[in-house]
Amino acid sequence: MPRAEGSGTLRNEGSETPRAENSGTLRSGDGGTPRVEPAGRADLRYAAYARERLAGMPPPADPEGFELAYNLLQLAYLLVTDLETRIHRPRGWTLPGFRLMFKLWILGPTQPARLAEISAMSRSAVTNVVNTLERDALVERRPVPGDRRAVVVALSGKGEAAVRETFAEQTRREQEWFSPLDPREQADLSGLLARILTARPADTP
Repeated sequence: MPRAEGSGTLRNEGSETPRAENSGTLRSGDGGTPRVEPAGRADLRYAAYARERLAGMPPPADPEGFELAYNLLQLAYLLVTDLETRIHRPRGWTLPGFRLMFKLWILGPTQPARLAEISAMSRSAVTNVVNTLERDALVERRPVPGDRRAVVVALSGKGEAAVRETFAEQTRREQEWFSPLDPREQADLSGLLARILTARPADTP
């Protein structure tokens, strides 16, 4: 199953049961699915209150859909903000910049159009990121033999060293974030998210 850029192998060296520290209490939701009762987290208390309010409203109110979307969006926002603040901004780049460099580290020299396709970014956005990284001597544009109009983007030596160092630090931080789940739970969650991504609406990138 695909792994998100910058993710290493996620391990929980402790017990096989989920950790409960600072996470609230578990109770059974519909169908016996465990649900974490919010403890001291204001965002989770709000989400629980909003779900309760939506449960009393007529369609199209969808409390389960709201809860899923809210948790995904909140987790994505907090995770991106955390990685940006702790790891990437101190190095002078952004998370999108690192993700692009990570792809080049995995794939090797790649045409900008291909980078845009696999990143779900516009070509202009990729060009802007490449320009910034090239200015900092982290990537370089190279001509394609036999096609004078085509170029590929490749990591410089400086860029490859930066990716290797940053990858290790980001992986450790990701492991902290996902440590409440044991390896099986992490695999299950990744599989469910991949199903959503595979079946996403046709009019999305």
